[in-house]
Amino acid sequence: MGELRVRSVLVTGANRGIGLGFVQHFLKMPKPPQWIFATCRDPKGQRAQELQNLASKHPNLVIIALEVTDPASIKAAAAKVGEHLGGSGLNLLINNAGMVKPTMLENETLEAMTEIYTTNTIGPLLMGQAFLPLLKKAAQGSPGSGLSCSKAAIVNMSSYAGSIEDVYVWEFGQVVSYRCSKAALNMLTKCQSLAYKEHGILCVTFHPGWVQTDMGGGGSFKPPLTVDDSVQGMLKVLSSISEKDTGTFLDWEGKILPW
Repeated sequence: MGELRVRSVLVTGANRGIGLGFVQHFLKMPKPPQWIFATCRDPKGQRAQELQNLASKHPNLVIIALEVTDPASIKAAAAKVGEHLGGSGLNLLINNAGMVKPTMLENETLEAMTEIYTTNTIGPLLMGQAFLPLLKKAAQGSPGSGLSCSKAAIVNMSSYAGSIEDVYVWEFGQVVSYRCSKAALNMLTKCQSLAYKEHGILCVTFHPGWVQTDMGGGGSFKPPLTVDDSVQGMLKVLSSISEKDTGTFLDWEGKILPW
């Protein structure tokens, strides 16, 4: 796999699924990041047990409490990350935290739509704003011109379910609020790529594949992709993308997906 070299990375929703997979893969790299910030709602809870075990063995892994729907929580997390980094910036922000509620169109409610949109779309918006100073600092401190994930990047975990042109697996699940939130996240990524390009920050949105996670699994059906394969594929893509790829919607193998 092409080597992605970053000094620091932050992953939201890192206590399970794809988020935890990212943390595990970063730790296993030949040259792991100096700082890996893993965030989740309840770092001391049962659901973060595996993360706690990893942190006890790896001093470069820092677990931080973060609720992506709470601006005060995001601000506090950014301050903590800044303290650890000292004078250097954050190279890579992976907005992975997300949620889905399996509902049909006729059962969608204001409350469910608001909750899902706030987590899946507004969360990444607020994270980008709060961590922008640290990302800018990383970009300024990296040699060379152009954009890359080793320099400074925002990676938003979207879904092919957010494609308006090709409404992916509609028969399997309508999940309208989830689809709307991911379509909006795709637009947010495009906006971030335009606004943050001048600061040297690359922005992309990813469909990680249909992955075997608590969120991705549905009843008796087993999704085709393991967390390991998905994360390994995305890290390979992240190691190779550059300025020309900013603002694109990619899958875990690097294919461009229709908006």
